[in-house]
Amino acid sequence: QLQASGGGLAQAGDSLRLSCSALRSGFIRSFAGMGWFRQADGKEREFVSAISWTGSSTYYADAVKGRFTISYDNAKTTVYLQMNSLKSEDTAVYYCAATTFLPARLCYDYNGMGYWGKGTLVTVSS
Repeated sequence: QLQASGGGLAQAGDSLRLSCSALRSGFIRSFAGMGWFRQADGKEREFVSAISWTGSSTYYADAVKGRFTISYDNAKTTVYLQMNSLKSEDTAVYYCAATTFLPARLCYDYNGMGYWGKGTLVTVSS
């Protein structure tokens, strides 16, 4: 019910913007929190960023703080992950996820995210 897009190949230092939208109109506005996670080859899925329903609270993993920005569009139909100053260690499949009950500050735990989109691959070459 969620779909992520925007991945691709980038050079270290480049920027990419990922988008996550819902297949059903208004679906995103029903969530308490939304987040982005990533999974690199051979590694566990890890939290990247989360945003509250109002958009007023955002959270980031230490590894991306200061480089990535999560936001909604004005109509709250799409969640973005703006990724700047990309590093080779950012290479992973990125997933958007959502929860109807967890506050955004607890969205670091992927077990609490009930809705997931298919991932989009980001490859950063150094």
